[in-house]
Amino acid sequence: MRKMELREAEIIRDKDEMRRWSRRMRSQGKTIGLVPTMGYLHQGHISLIKEAHKHTDLIVVSIYVNPGQFAPSEDLSTYPSDFHGDLQKLMAVPGGVDAVFHPHNLYDYGSVGGGGRSGDCDVREEGKGVISCLEERGFGHETWVRVERLEKSMCGKSRPVFFRGVATVVSKLFNIVEPDVAVFGKKDYQQWRIISRMVRDLDFAIKVIGSEIVRDADGLAMSSRNVHLSPEEREKALSINRSLSRAKFAAEKGQTNCRELRDLVIQAIEEAGGRIDYAEIVEQESLEAVEEIRNPVVFCVAARFGKVRLLDNMEINA
Repeated sequence: MRKMELREAEIIRDKDEMRRWSRRMRSQGKTIGLVPTMGYLHQGHISLIKEAHKHTDLIVVSIYVNPGQFAPSEDLSTYPSDFHGDLQKLMAVPGGVDAVFHPHNLYDYGSVGGGGRSGDCDVREEGKGVISCLEERGFGHETWVRVERLEKSMCGKSRPVFFRGVATVVSKLFNIVEPDVAVFGKKDYQQWRIISRMVRDLDFAIKVIGSEIVRDADGLAMSSRNVHLSPEEREKALSINRSLSRAKFAAEKGQTNCRELRDLVIQAIEEAGGRIDYAEIVEQESLEAVEEIRNPVVFCVAARFGKVRLLDNMEINA
């Protein structure tokens, strides 16, 4: 479907210009695939682009670090960035990328209190809820998309503003880019399921594809945050994938008691020096926790090594 020359992508920073580009391409009969990212691209991101190539004529990659999904205690200010390096990596993808959407601030509506700079995270607590820089002093952005049940478990417990920020910014990207297909990585399994449910419930005319986890040679799931791991922390973090693999093997051999499987993984990670955020075995679509494996499940883990929070998961179809 795609021609194989390497070429430089068109860089688009303005929302209206991005929408005009997409509509112009669609008027020519082209289909558009979107790969949303926060930049600092690695081979996991490249695999998403390669997957998108299979489904559409043109590829748009968005690069935008979304302040709406970060809480005050999280790593917005230190999230890694290398836009020039990202462009070089995109040029090297066979078939190329047609457009890179790199807005300065998706929450700037051209009025007073228009949401602050993209990198700001001057957040505060109001009542019992944590509010982001976008809501500070009551100005700017105040409309949020929530997938209420799916967002409550796992990452939603320790990151209460995260999924509303993700669902909202992805909705904005869908409305701006107007893609036919959007590709998300399964490493962020809960996020993928939330976006899929949002698309279904709100009738977005978009096919959402989940792409398999890409791992480094040592088995660690690729993440932009891995750069913050020390060599020692990285070695210890391999306990996540190794213990998940052992749990999957045990389940496929007939071990269906989820408490015992969870204990196996938690013990291995903690013995390696990790701090568990959660280790849950849930149904693949509903994300409801199960006690016995009777249907396809996914074992999801979040753990910290040093200051770095890592996610990983394995689907178990035993």
